[in-house]
Amino acid sequence: MREMTKDSALSKPVVLSPHAREKMLDRGAAEREVEAAIRTGSPEPARKGRIMYRKNFAFGDKWRGKRYTVKQVAPVVAEEADRLVVVTVFVYYF
Repeated sequence: MREMTKDSALSKPVVLSPHAREKMLDRGAAEREVEAAIRTGSPEPARKGRIMYRKNFAFGDKWRGKRYTVKQVAPVVAEEADRLVVVTVFVYYF
């Protein structure tokens, strides 16, 4: 697999795997946040030649009974020839 560049990521459609959709629901991420993290977040290497993108969002709400000001959405992406496949999504609250 070739190294993913920001330009290649911006030009390909984002596809969510069933696992990624399940984790988004479990962890409180919206599809628009996942897309924004991929398009404008900070990339870093992940396992199996994948890329994780991190992006912080203002939150200012409760998650599972505790109030947080920031929500970080971190999708893990596998780049294919014609699309970006989100394999899972991590969410961190601060």
